[in-house]
Amino acid sequence: MTQKELIFSYFKNNPNKVIHHPEVVDWATKEWKKLTGNEFRDPDRAIRSLAQEGSLVKISKGKYKYDPGFISNPQLEDFSEAQKIEVFKKCEHRCVICGKSREDGVELIVDHIKPKGLGGRAEVSNGQILCGKHSNQKDNYSQSETGKKLFIILLENAKKQDDKNMVKFCKEVLKVYDAFDMDDHIEWKK
Repeated sequence: MTQKELIFSYFKNNPNKVIHHPEVVDWATKEWKKLTGNEFRDPDRAIRSLAQEGSLVKISKGKYKYDPGFISNPQLEDFSEAQKIEVFKKCEHRCVICGKSREDGVELIVDHIKPKGLGGRAEVSNGQILCGKHSNQKDNYSQSETGKKLFIILLENAKKQDDKNMVKFCKEVLKVYDAFDMDDHIEWKK
């Protein structure tokens, strides 16, 4: 039995039950240790993979269920080489979060803004460039947090380049975050 099969067995034994991420991770980690004597390396990846392939229904962040009546064969689209070239051009060959490029020694990845597993299409408009670090962190941050961080970075870069129009624009967007108490744990210099 693979790690992914072990996780799936838990969901199959609990059909139609919305299962919170920690519940299945804790169980699978202990069960894998009992079965093999080894550590379960990445249960999160196995759960995401099952959801992306259509075996699990993602209810919300960190909540999944197995519905035996749900048959899903999502068309998970990858970007073509031509689309990747266009996304790199659109993002000026830089990570949209930190602004680093290959010249800075980072790996760059074409990423789906709306994830494939949530129906994100392989279209240039749904593509962005992330460095390896931010690609790995993407699942840990909500899209609004990622957006706020992006505007903070844009603001700092605009200040360095003395681009008053961009500075004004970024500040106005960040004020909207403040007005709605969105992601207030991420601070910016006003």
